[in-house]
Amino acid sequence: MMSMRQLLTVLVGSLLAGGLGLAPAFSAPTAGSSEPTLMGQFGAWGAYTASPNGKKVCFALSKPTSSKTNPPNRPRDTAYAFVSTRPAEKVTNEVSVTMGYPLKPGSEATVEVSGASYAMYTQGDGIWIKNAADEDRLIDAMRKGSEATVKGVSSRGTQTTDVFSLKGLSQALDKVAQDCKR
Repeated sequence: MMSMRQLLTVLVGSLLAGGLGLAPAFSAPTAGSSEPTLMGQFGAWGAYTASPNGKKVCFALSKPTSSKTNPPNRPRDTAYAFVSTRPAEKVTNEVSVTMGYPLKPGSEATVEVSGASYAMYTQGDGIWIKNAADEDRLIDAMRKGSEATVKGVSSRGTQTTDVFSLKGLSQALDKVAQDCKR
């Protein structure tokens, strides 16, 4: 079984291989395709579907509108924010971010939306909500907010701050919910 980290790596790799603007042109989806298919672009967020290993996954995806590192100008891959739904696993609206480089093992990260801060745990180059009970509150805040600020520390000690626009997220999540019913 593919871990969420492996799945995100495969999906992001597929998007990058497809040419990425953030709304890459994909051919019509084929049944059981592991290649992500763009269902719609809504502001800063794209709504995608894929079926790796025959299991449907839908997700909203965005890149940061700004990124800062301290020390400045540290090289890294592009960060991505995901909100994923995996019906076969009964997972709806799981928030995660790939930071673009390995994070400090055992460190915590945060997502801040509209003045509220949400603790995130780190694994590899990704972050996920630490307290699953907060996920619905985070999604609600993201739907209503204008931006999300993600902070984490790389394995080399680089402090990273990424800001994601939330413009279009509600519409992208509505599309995900419509096309990825349990």
